[in-house]
Amino acid sequence: MTVDAPEPLRLVRQPLALSVLHEIAGQQFGDLVKAVVDIATGIMVIGGELHADEEAFLLDIGSEQRDLWGINLYPDQFGTDDFIEFDSMINLRPSQGNRTRSVDDAATRQAIVEIVATLVHADA
Repeated sequence: MTVDAPEPLRLVRQPLALSVLHEIAGQQFGDLVKAVVDIATGIMVIGGELHADEEAFLLDIGSEQRDLWGINLYPDQFGTDDFIEFDSMINLRPSQGNRTRSVDDAATRQAIVEIVATLVHADA
């Protein structure tokens, strides 16, 4: 089943060129792209004005709340530790032991890093 995200959201299931992130950043916030990663399925949604919009889309297509984590991607920082920022209101989940806007669990953070590395590639 193919699902298209409503504009300006983009569902990312296949590798995406870094230039696309630069383009989206330029159209929205200048230097960053908001994203929500589903750590169970290895997909993410980008391009929303709010992480909550991206989260709602993923929930609508069957993702589970416990698997969704909000991040910010900084295209100009690709290849550095500053490329991914773990900061989103949707990450506040005391019931899951996450009491901050960050992603407190190291294994969850690593899963997010690996998914993003699979889905975002430098331009050829």
